[in-house]
Amino acid sequence: MGKIFDINYALQCFGQILGALPITLLITAVAFLAGLAIGLFSALVKIYKIPVLNPIVTFYTSFIRGTPLLVQIYISYYGLPIILSYFNDKYGLAMDISGIPAIYFVYIAYSLNTGAYLTETIRGAIQSIDPGQYEAAYSIGMTNRQTFTRIILPQAFLWMLPNLGNTVISLIKDTSLAFSVTVLEIMGESKLLGSRGLRFFEVYLDAAVIYWITCIFLEIIVHRLEKRMKRKRGMA
Repeated sequence: MGKIFDINYALQCFGQILGALPITLLITAVAFLAGLAIGLFSALVKIYKIPVLNPIVTFYTSFIRGTPLLVQIYISYYGLPIILSYFNDKYGLAMDISGIPAIYFVYIAYSLNTGAYLTETIRGAIQSIDPGQYEAAYSIGMTNRQTFTRIILPQAFLWMLPNLGNTVISLIKDTSLAFSVTVLEIMGESKLLGSRGLRFFEVYLDAAVIYWITCIFLEIIVHRLEKRMKRKRGMA
């Protein structure tokens, strides 16, 4: 009977798995920033009930929030090439669909998923601001845009900062699904190394430690950022 846990193999693989951390962080960063932009746009559409766009955004957020992320990754990875092939045939385009890296489909799936969840976070934060803030800004001659960007958005950002931090941490962990479409992030690298050495316990424990330390580091950053912003606004 072999060892239950091979510490040497775990240490040997740790560095290789850690080498996949930049891919995990890149997926997280792209998805968060794109999702933040999507979420802000969708939140404003829902707040102001913009005709035509409002039902589209409502359907989008309902569909994304009501389906698993893994399914969305598969739809993006397998469905978008079919759509692009259709446009190639219909309009005589010459897009090299087979040459598109899998990570781009992952970016799309994660960005849309994050945007749907941030829509409600941002909408709730904006609507939580006292209407008197708008009136005070208008009374000193600010335009709608100035009021929103200088008064409302900074306060809303402070209100939703903990939720944004939780979103980033959730994204870090959710990137573990990207290996299902051949992207070698932390989980993908772990699975590959586990298959080579037939020591899955060791490599998955390595992955867990890396995820854990990364999330702790992000929690510290978010906490310090929140305290700093509160001090600047005289709230702490």
